[in-house]
Amino acid sequence: MVFYKVFTEGWGSKMKSLKPIKRSALRIYLGKKYYRLKRYIKWYTNRKKYANKKESMPLPYIISSHKTPLLRELKGVDMWLQHNKIINLKIASNKLNKVIIKPGETFSYWRLIGNPTKRKGYVEGMELFFGTVTVAVGGGLCQLSNLIYWITLHSPLTVSERYRHSYDVFPDSNRSQPFGSGATCAYNYLDLQIKNETDKNYQLIIYLTDTDLVGEWRSDMPATRIYQVYEKDHWITQEFWGGYIRHNTIHRKVFNIENELITDEFITENCAIMMYDPMLTD
Repeated sequence: MVFYKVFTEGWGSKMKSLKPIKRSALRIYLGKKYYRLKRYIKWYTNRKKYANKKESMPLPYIISSHKTPLLRELKGVDMWLQHNKIINLKIASNKLNKVIIKPGETFSYWRLIGNPTKRKGYVEGMELFFGTVTVAVGGGLCQLSNLIYWITLHSPLTVSERYRHSYDVFPDSNRSQPFGSGATCAYNYLDLQIKNETDKNYQLIIYLTDTDLVGEWRSDMPATRIYQVYEKDHWITQEFWGGYIRHNTIHRKVFNIENELITDEFITENCAIMMYDPMLTD
């Protein structure tokens, strides 16, 4: 059995080119083991000070907040997988909720959550594996990393490590955020890390309602900046190997509390292999 891995080559005038390359199941398995070990070594040998303390009371000022629906009708995806995802999100959210990032500290998504195993109560959920919908224990946690990344872009915190989604699996449906504004995750080598380079404490609040996953960054001081994240330079290319690549760049405008523009900055660029024909979407 073979799977596909994204192959990137060169920087063109705009962005990297992608091409799927066959990788054996054994190679993928061994690769995961290698990168997990590499991450463990990095966690315990680097000089970063990782956030690991919680405060029982929420800090007083909401800096940024967002929510995303727990259930979405996705083509070809059974709803039981999404209901199981909610179980996984509850367990992982409890690990992150109310964690404090002090000045100079770094938030590590996987260091706080840990390995999502059956023994910890995680169940099978939807997972995207090289562009294919599969079932895996702990599946669905990308919704949580996506949410945290998005609210971080609307805060003074610094994203120090983030990985984009390499595949665009589903056509846009009632999209409220730009394409490529999420953060994929895979234990533990695809991590989301956020550093507090300010002089204030920040606290992550994560909880589930009956319908939504909700995230907030709170602080001990009120916000002094307003952030507007937007997409720029969106385009689709047809590649020589027959597939389509979706590209864009993400930028951010920063305003002061008088709504005066301070800066308009580049955040990241994205390119993803499309798993559907862009000409046939509804």
